[in-house]
Amino acid sequence: MGKQADTKATATRQAPAGEAKATKAAPKTVRSTAETEKIRMALAARRDELKEEYDATISEITELQRDRLTDSAGDDQADTGTKTFEREQEISLANSILERVNQVERALERLDEGGYGWCERCGNPIPVERLAAFPSATLCVTCKQLEERR
Repeated sequence: MGKQADTKATATRQAPAGEAKATKAAPKTVRSTAETEKIRMALAARRDELKEEYDATISEITELQRDRLTDSAGDDQADTGTKTFEREQEISLANSILERVNQVERALERLDEGGYGWCERCGNPIPVERLAAFPSATLCVTCKQLEERR
């Protein structure tokens, strides 16, 4: 009996606070085919919207850059600085859109793998409310907050 109690105590011992937690594998989610297809269609539609927005932004950046090159005669340093700042803002916007496209594509991959709706980092379920507001979420609120603090 003493040996059995020692084994149970060892098996249920939690890791000390300083040790890193092992990442849990996301459990496979059982969804109806209709439910999965509805999610897939919504994510695919969002991905397509974002790709169109990205393409339009890149076209606009290209056109503005062309205009800046032909219309830069007589610019002083302030004009040049302003144009550089605006170009950097436009590129930042395009990169942000591309990052959102990648997030949606990752969510689609997770849907195919059966891990959609489960946090990639800790393996806990992502609340339905979070998925409703942000369907491409791959992290739970807690893990996302930890990521943003870095």
